[in-house]
Amino acid sequence: QVQLVESGGGLVQSGGSLRLSCAASGSILRIYFMGWHRQAPGKQRELVASTTSGGTTNYAESVKGRFTISRDNAKNTVYLQMNSLKPEDTAVYYCNADVRTSTDFRRRDYWGQGTQVTVSS
Repeated sequence: QVQLVESGGGLVQSGGSLRLSCAASGSILRIYFMGWHRQAPGKQRELVASTTSGGTTNYAESVKGRFTISRDNAKNTVYLQMNSLKPEDTAVYYCNADVRTSTDFRRRDYWGQGTQVTVSS
């Protein structure tokens, strides 16, 4: 079993910054893709940023230039540095990881429980 635990959400004023962290633990053989998604009230969940194990990154157009995803493979942790936050960034942010487990060697997608980010105007 694999667990993803997010931290770092909170309330911030428009223009402020937050840093989210997501640590993966459990029966991990290898982690491939790691990413951050978000879901605002009444909207579908959307991909915010992703990174491969080799460091290739991808961003939603709406966050390019403001958010930075990074990863510490030794700690099985992914980060999302969010700068110049806007009220429209308000959402629950979810971490996910594409993991091959050491128990049955199968590759599965795992999700964290989510962390709330609220940006006030």
